[in-house]
Amino acid sequence: MASPVQDALETIPSSPGVYIFKDLQANVIYVGKAKNLRPRVRSYFQASPSDGRALFRTIVKNTADIECIVTATEQEALVLEATQIKTHSPRFNIKLKDDRKYPFIKITRETFPRIFHTREVVDDGSRYLGPYSNVKAMHKSLGVMHKIFPVRDCKYHLPSSSVKVCLEYQIKRCDGPCEDRVSEQEYKTTIERAVKFLKGKNSEILKELQAEMQAAAKLLEYERAARIRDTINSLQATAERRARLVDGNIDRDVIGLGRDDHEACCFVLEIRDGVASHQKHHLLSNTMGASDADIVSTFVRQFYLETDFVPSEIHLPCPIDDAIAVSAWLSNRGPKVTMQTPVRGEKADAMRMATANAIQVLEQRRLKRELRRDTIPNGVLALQRDLQLEKPPRRIEGIDISTLQGEGNVGSLVCMNDGKPRKSEYRIFKIQSVQGIDDYACIREVVLRRYRGLTERGEPLPDLLLVDGGKGQLSSACSALDEIGVQIPIIGLAKRLEEIFIPGDSAPVILPKASASLRTLQVLRDEAHRFAHRHNQRLREKQTISSALDDVPGVGPSRKRTLLRTFGSVAGIKKAGLDDLAATPGIGPAMAAIIVAGLSKSKE
Repeated sequence: MASPVQDALETIPSSPGVYIFKDLQANVIYVGKAKNLRPRVRSYFQASPSDGRALFRTIVKNTADIECIVTATEQEALVLEATQIKTHSPRFNIKLKDDRKYPFIKITRETFPRIFHTREVVDDGSRYLGPYSNVKAMHKSLGVMHKIFPVRDCKYHLPSSSVKVCLEYQIKRCDGPCEDRVSEQEYKTTIERAVKFLKGKNSEILKELQAEMQAAAKLLEYERAARIRDTINSLQATAERRARLVDGNIDRDVIGLGRDDHEACCFVLEIRDGVASHQKHHLLSNTMGASDADIVSTFVRQFYLETDFVPSEIHLPCPIDDAIAVSAWLSNRGPKVTMQTPVRGEKADAMRMATANAIQVLEQRRLKRELRRDTIPNGVLALQRDLQLEKPPRRIEGIDISTLQGEGNVGSLVCMNDGKPRKSEYRIFKIQSVQGIDDYACIREVVLRRYRGLTERGEPLPDLLLVDGGKGQLSSACSALDEIGVQIPIIGLAKRLEEIFIPGDSAPVILPKASASLRTLQVLRDEAHRFAHRHNQRLREKQTISSALDDVPGVGPSRKRTLLRTFGSVAGIKKAGLDDLAATPGIGPAMAAIIVAGLSKSKE
């Protein structure tokens, strides 16, 4: 019988479109686009093991089904692929990371719009500029914008008869739309100019303002002409502070690429009217094994999918295979867009600047990771201080004992590295040498088995051992460590008064309840208790099921597991009706009647 993948490979059309690979749970794991779907998709399953693309082999291994979406043109496939990646966030696709955390500038859809920053993009008819990876620069641009253009920053819903002009109007930071001091059309003109300023289109604004100033002067409106002149001067002063990178009023995005083993960074240098307007950087994941061209192509399609403005020129660090299709797609949204890869002159200088910044972003992230890795949490340092340890207890192990009515004694061992649980190091010890309730002997056995094993295997010992209990439990643990010749700092934590017992000190240490060191120990102690209790609870459930069903003829281990999985407990089985039991796989009507009768007798 053919698999869904084989069936799909036989029916893939020979047309442009998008292909979607899904796993056994129908999760989308990879999305791609192609001029011709049939040969492109089939190539994944025909590649030899030595083709060098380990990622492709992994994708094929995890693919359980293939879905294709046919498009009319390659351009439509470009857009659809970017949309599908953004929607499904497939596991194996190169994709932008952390774009949701970057803020946007929002222009509200109101009679008298507002302009402010936000981190939430809502489909309410508003316009958005961004995202901005340089938050400080974005706030600075907004601040300058509010100084030059009298855009309101209040949160009132206008027009309103209950709102009066405020100080912003008095200092000429707002035109007073709340009291109809400015017409709706004049205010919207101000908004459009403010948006152009934020986009870096200063030359257009200056031309409009100069023409408006001259018209006002001709009409002898000298005060209005003077206000426009002041706005022009402010704009020109702002433009002079920006670095001019190219001659002429050119709109251009220069994209630099930096990469390391597991991620890449694309740095976008926005040039508007020939000057550096804004800089943005975006991180991309799943880039290992991908070529520079693949990364840049993916970034361009995802970055410009929802951006508010596309410049007439986009400079790339390397040529991409689908440059013609991407250019045609972007040109459909406005003026013609050309894509270039400069190699000399001022254009290449700008590219080197963008590339250097992309590499610098990745280097800073690497250094921050290393600093975080080497940074010792405050709770760990507090423990070293309060317990007077020779070094910070970065690795702490905790032991607790749990018993099931004197039977099924278990010891739990949990581990914490730098204040965080390390669940892969958790262990459960079934007590072998102790019958009945004897916490001291149980702790002794767990300590002996754990640290004798670590010593024999040559594995590192913890920086601190925490035993749940008081002097008795601590004494048993110390005796076990002495027997095997292991020397590690050890303490006991008694729960009633949160007293800390240290070997050799008769008086306990009492730490403030709000101290970071005590909180760290409490978290470890509670985690050891939870881990042991959960294990005992599972044992109790198994014993309950066994004891209740042992005397029911025909109910073996397999049927016991089925009943527990279906009804959860013996109580659930007893509450279930005869029809429900009969419908359970492997039970049937006859067996259901036997189970009901058997449980009724056990109840009696």
